[in-house]
Amino acid sequence: MNQPQKNTPKKPMTAITPTREDDFAGWYQAVIKSADLAENSPVRGSMIVKPYGWALWENMQKTFDPWLKDYGVQNTAFPLLIPVSFLAKEAQHVEGFAKECAVVTHHRLEADGKGGLIPSSKAELEEPFVVRPTSETIIGDAMSRWIQSYRDLPLQLNQWGSVMRWEMRTRLFLRTSEFFWHEGHCAFEDDAGATKDCLTILDMYEKFFRDYLAFDGYKGVKTAEERFPGADQTYAFESIMQDGKALQAATTHNLGTNFAKSCGIKYQNRDGKETFAHTTSWAFSTRTIGALIMIHGDDDGMIMPPRIAPTQVMIIPVMKDDTQTSTILDFCDSLTRQLKSKGFSVKTDNRDMRSSDKMWDAVKKGIPVRIEVGAREVEQGQVTCVRRDLGKESKKTLAVHEFVETLPQILDQIHDSLLSKSTALKTAYTQNLKTLEDVKSFYHAEGKGCVKVPVSLLQDTGLEAIKETYSLTARVMPFEDEGQTVLLAKAY
Repeated sequence: MNQPQKNTPKKPMTAITPTREDDFAGWYQAVIKSADLAENSPVRGSMIVKPYGWALWENMQKTFDPWLKDYGVQNTAFPLLIPVSFLAKEAQHVEGFAKECAVVTHHRLEADGKGGLIPSSKAELEEPFVVRPTSETIIGDAMSRWIQSYRDLPLQLNQWGSVMRWEMRTRLFLRTSEFFWHEGHCAFEDDAGATKDCLTILDMYEKFFRDYLAFDGYKGVKTAEERFPGADQTYAFESIMQDGKALQAATTHNLGTNFAKSCGIKYQNRDGKETFAHTTSWAFSTRTIGALIMIHGDDDGMIMPPRIAPTQVMIIPVMKDDTQTSTILDFCDSLTRQLKSKGFSVKTDNRDMRSSDKMWDAVKKGIPVRIEVGAREVEQGQVTCVRRDLGKESKKTLAVHEFVETLPQILDQIHDSLLSKSTALKTAYTQNLKTLEDVKSFYHAEGKGCVKVPVSLLQDTGLEAIKETYSLTARVMPFEDEGQTVLLAKAY
């Protein structure tokens, strides 16, 4: 006798395989590929950022860089190579980066006799260089010459570029041997100026992440063991991903006089006495692109926050036969010009391919608003629009003038919705616990997310064992709890 078959519900079709539920790490890599953001390079552990990914990074720079200039920061550029002796001046600093440094020892290659090339034995450098893992030491060397008096302070510098840290386990955007960032390096008369700088920049990061990247997080101070090497204090913005892990989105560091002493950054103070400057450094990097994917993405791909998206609106012509082509494309071109004149980033996808393929390409790239224009829309002076964050349920047809007028509101609604979801995610994945046993029980039961515990537990000898067992680190002591709690989490 045949057994009755069970009706198991089919999973909905998705553009990304695997899905987040099936394999979050695999899903993340698939989103990067399908959105055409980046790919692995021939250089071990490094990435090639493709035009769409680089346009996103450029938009981040275009937004944040003017804020720095308004604050008084000046852009500059320093060498990629740093003498090893510079790093050796700051013991804590070099200890923190020594295992990650790429070292240049020769300045010429020669044939090896086997058809290959090797460093020339006659071209060994007198002093090796490291490819910069960060630029505190070489910028500090310049500051020691540029700063002579209190009148030269504050000195606030920034550079946009890349650094190299020889990571063992790499992942596109999140942790690569070479990555792109901005790094600020400043000098002040006293600790009050340095502390204010760190907190001012941290507030700028929070505003940037919330108001432009549409994600929430915890702003606070790092524990002593998690501080930047050589810093007196490190502040950070920690965000929570859809898999419950934390990601450090940005940091600021009060370096006290530690680097000033090692680099000789001295000045004549207001009393005519020689004293050391107080320095700071701060940065965010292309790992924020990884954060955008893991906070906002879904099983159909990327979802771009509209205020930072390279393309805010994609217009897709829908032609059923060649007789419609010219009329529809003229309509799309006119709409494109109209939207661009109002400051929107818009493109028409007029590639020779099926309109359904164009639609899915826009979906996977996360373009906030998709416009479909066919013969009916042209005839009636309308557009059919779809929000990427809501999908088919948001599909509606509007008169062209109505769409143009309401587009700012639509984009703001998308931003607000993404930010709201990020805040809800942060809340849902944060457990407030009291004891180490609570922490152990939570993660033993395969708890997902981060936990807040009393900061006093940092002194408990049993905490280290729990952190090691469950791969936890102390992420930040949130300002919102006035330093009374510490956030523990698995992290990227």
